Amino acid sequence: MKHIPEIELKSKEEIKSFQETKLQELLQYLQQHSPFYQQHFAKHGIAIASVKKLEDLTQIPVTTKDDLQQFNWNFLCVPKSKIVEFASTSGTLGKPVTIPLTDNDLHRLAYNECISFACADGTSDDLYQLMLTLDRQFMAGIAYYEGIRKLGAGLVRVGPGLPAMQWETIQRLQPTTLVAVPSFIVKLIEYARQNGIDPNMSSVKKAICIGEGLRNEAFNLNVIGKRITDAWDIKLYSTYASTEMQTAFTECSQGIGGHHHPELLILEVLDEQGMPVKPGEAGEVTITTLGVEAMPLLRYKTGDIAVAYTGPCACGRTTQRLGPVLGRKQQLIKLKGTTIYPPGVFELLNDMSSIRDYVVEASTGELGTDELKLHIVVSEDMKDEIRQRLSTVFQSRLRVVPEIYFATPQELEKLQFGKIDRKIRKFIDNR
Repeated sequence: MKHIPEIELKSKEEIKSFQETKLQELLQYLQQHSPFYQQHFAKHGIAIASVKKLEDLTQIPVTTKDDLQQFNWNFLCVPKSKIVEFASTSGTLGKPVTIPLTDNDLHRLAYNECISFACADGTSDDLYQLMLTLDRQFMAGIAYYEGIRKLGAGLVRVGPGLPAMQWETIQRLQPTTLVAVPSFIVKLIEYARQNGIDPNMSSVKKAICIGEGLRNEAFNLNVIGKRITDAWDIKLYSTYASTEMQTAFTECSQGIGGHHHPELLILEVLDEQGMPVKPGEAGEVTITTLGVEAMPLLRYKTGDIAVAYTGPCACGRTTQRLGPVLGRKQQLIKLKGTTIYPPGVFELLNDMSSIRDYVVEASTGELGTDELKLHIVVSEDMKDEIRQRLSTVFQSRLRVVPEIYFATPQELEKLQFGKIDRKIRKFIDNR
């Protein structure tokens, strides 16, 4: 197969026309097979025949995570007998949602990740080390696995955690590429330093970074990205996806946003009223899935805030690109009148190498206002200095100072990993 699909090299006009054809096919499919959207169209008086252009999508009210949580199985478009895989969301913003997949959906998922890894300079000569779970209904795990296989590359399923095992595998099997959370790569570097391992003498040349931001709004590496590349001369690629969209936005070598796959997804960036923002403005990432059989979504607001870019890319793709996620709408914190998103807090904490690990917790105070608490792990002799530095940095950068709590590694581990969590929790919202 071609690893750059032909549609992704077409003109913007040709891509738009292609998507409009696919949109009309999707609307017909939903009208025939989706109990939720049948009711949605009837309730809002939507005549799907009048939705012909992408601009016409604004006639249709958006779908939200609340809809998906409340009416999960009403979104199903196939008999349950056709479902071959059950995935679920992580439940970061509430009750987990089940996303079933048919055999066709699994093939689509593999195609998505194959062209996404190829976008990140992957080839059949690569050997990928997967530092993530493939169980617990985690769609990303099965997506990466199937996508790498479709690419024709090799893979090693090591799973998350255990730096000693990760390094033993790197030294024994010589992978070229890691698939991992950026903060865990930092832990790998720290383990290497403590155990006399030179990362730059390893076989690893690049890393696909998942689950955490890697760049700032100017597309420069953020603190955690710089910490990795300062110690390890590897190429970093950021990727963004969600279980619901069953599609990824992955950077090419230019590092200026994750490329959109127009054959798999219609992308909108919307304001509070469900209307497109002006070019270059941040808004809520809103997706319409194309080619999904079991549980397709129409104008689904993801809750993630980002900017879409339409300028040319040197890689040759003419598709839109999605910039770094600036925050999640539901995770917005109003602390003493100041608006904060968790990634901004993470950036400040990541900038202090003396902080070994952390969890940020939001809660509601006695007066009904937002409160913020930092659970951090530092050495005993650094506590006073870190408290002072944190107070100074937060006051100067964000104009507010959260509550600071020095946790033990054991206490932090309990916060980071719940009984069914498959990802490290850096932010806990108890509001």
